Amino acid sequence: MKLEVLEKDNYYHIYNKGINGTDIYFTEENKYYFLQQLDKYLFEKISIYAYCLMDNHFHLVIRIDENEKIVTQAFSNFFNSYVKAFNKQNDRTGSLFEKHFKRIKLDSEEYLRNLIVYVHLNPKHHYDLDFEKFKFSSYKSIISNKETKIKREEVIELFADLDNFILCHKQRNDLLTVKHTFE
Repeated sequence: MKLEVLEKDNYYHIYNKGINGTDIYFTEENKYYFLQQLDKYLFEKISIYAYCLMDNHFHLVIRIDENEKIVTQAFSNFFNSYVKAFNKQNDRTGSLFEKHFKRIKLDSEEYLRNLIVYVHLNPKHHYDLDFEKFKFSSYKSIISNKETKIKREEVIELFADLDNFILCHKQRNDLLTVKHTFE
């Protein structure tokens, strides 16, 4: 399988899961450390528009701000640093993630908006959890006034304004709620 090249100034959906579906975070501290390492290795190389960390997988919606080789190496360093620390903490060895992180180049603003909502609704979709209260997603960072490294203003602008950003999430959440009710 040929991997999508990470081209500067383009948007991507980056995601991966634990090998054989295993959890990649056992504790909240693991998730905080993952975000800390993401910041350490990639902060000045990518812009983050959305993220969600589930127990056995993660999603990132990003724009590439540096050249492909620099960003690809930074992702490699980021994942390696996380896996080494996770393995040491949990007295394990070997791979934690599926072989290569997945990346899908986004080809439209509509796709970008839909993906941001999809990523934020992952807790509802997978575990029927309240996405608005979920701790490890960028949703609360975007709707708050607290300092964040998420591209809050750009995300809100994609949805015209904050009210519409919230409305789009609630409408899609309502559809998921109906779907869960009839399953």
